[in-house]
Formats: sequence, structure tokens, C-alpha cells
Amino acid sequence: MNSTSPLARVRIVLSHPSHPGNIGATARAMKTMGLSRLTLVAPKLFPHPEAEARASGAADVLANAVVCETLEQALAGTVLAAGMSARRRDLAASFRWARAGAAELLAAARQGTHAGVQNIEQSSEVALVFGNESSGLSNEELALCHLPVMIPANPEYSSLNLGSAVQLMCYELRLAAQAPGAPPAGEADLATADEVEALHAHLERVAIVSGFLDPAQPKRLMQRLRRLFARARLEREEISILRGLLSTLEKPKVRKKS
Repeated sequence: MNSTSPLARVRIVLSHPSHPGNIGATARAMKTMGLSRLTLVAPKLFPHPEAEARASGAADVLANAVVCETLEQALAGTVLAAGMSARRRDLAASFRWARAGAAELLAAARQGTHAGVQNIEQSSEVALVFGNESSGLSNEELALCHLPVMIPANPEYSSLNLGSAVQLMCYELRLAAQAPGAPPAGEADLATADEVEALHAHLERVAIVSGFLDPAQPKRLMQRLRRLFARARLEREEISILRGLLSTLEKPKVRKKS
């Protein structure tokens, strides 16, 4: 695949997949739509002969798959992560339907191309995250994603096989990549997922030390702040400003002599 294509900067992430056949089906679904970057978070069985059999001609996607222990590791370095959900979640960021979500992901992935970046390792990477076959993404996992995405399935029967869901979303990503005149992302240098997570950890630490947050009764403060920052799509400079402010607040105050 051309490394300047926005599809080359899309990670398809499967979190805690249970069935190796679904991993193989995902690899095949990806390759048919021109995607190649598969990331697996704590797969129950991988590598596995069933995954290879279901992948058919996409064994190369399986061979190059990245295996991580946590979703945080899988999202490291990404500027935008979309999490698939079958239902609206309380305190989650505003959801997008599948087509709009795919277009937004591709707009962020295009940023590197329009900035003149040719090396895939230096360009804007994005992720599309799918949860476990039986339970989907947990609330904690979805909170790590900036953008909840839903497939407009029949509300009376919305159950969709993991491989089918991946195929549908890969099609939408390819459609978005080929859309004529698709608007590029802005020139802003967006913060990566790990940079945003570092901000959340710093903010929580300062909130506890200052007495603003009681760790014994945290309620939903940090969840609400996550939702706020997910909507904002923070830039690196903004992260730097906020962390600089927090670091200043952490310093002990020196009383002036009267």
C-alpha cells in the first residue's frame, strides 16, 4: 500500500478478542478494503490455525499484527481513536454514525499527507477500536477513545458478528478515502492518545492533592473531564499549556514577607 494513503495510517484494533476465527475474518475484511495495520489487545488465542484459515489470502496482515497487553498501549501515538459501540453510553462523548465516524477518522489521518509528511511513522495515525465479541468495549475502554461510533443497525436486533462489523467499517473507511474533494484536517498538531492520558493522570493527581477530588468518593469528575477533552480534540500546544499550569499549581506557594 502507498504509505502516503490515509488508509495506511489507520489501525484496526480488536480488544480482547475471544475467537481466533474472528481475528482471521478481520484480517481478510481489512485487506479487501486496502487496510493492513491490525492490532490485537490481549487475544485469547493467537496465533492460531483457525485465524490463518479464516484469513484466506490475508496471511500477511496476520503476520504483521501487533499484539499489546492493554488498550492504552494499542492507542499510543494515535491522534484520534474511534470506539465502536452498539448503544449510547452515559457520559460518553457525542457519538457518530458509521459513515460520519469513518470520514472523521480519515480527515485526521490525512493531516500527515497535507503537512508534507511522507514517513508513515511520523504522520498522523488513527485507530478504529472494536470490543470483545460478547460484551463489546467496556465503559473504561470507550473512555480511552475520542469518538464513539455506532452502526445504524435494526434497533430490535442490533447483534452483529465482529468480522461483519469490521468489514462494514473498513468499507466506510475506503469510501471516505476515495471521496472526491474530501476536506483535509487542519494543520494543527493534534495531541496523541498517550499525551492526553498523561494529562488526565496529571490533572487527577493535582485534583487529589488540592483537595478538589476525594479519591474515596470520586463520583464522575474524571469521566466528565474525559468527555470534555474528547470533544475538544486537544492539540499538543494546548496539552503543554494545561500541564504547565498544573505544574505551577503543584509548586508550594511562597508567602511574601509583610
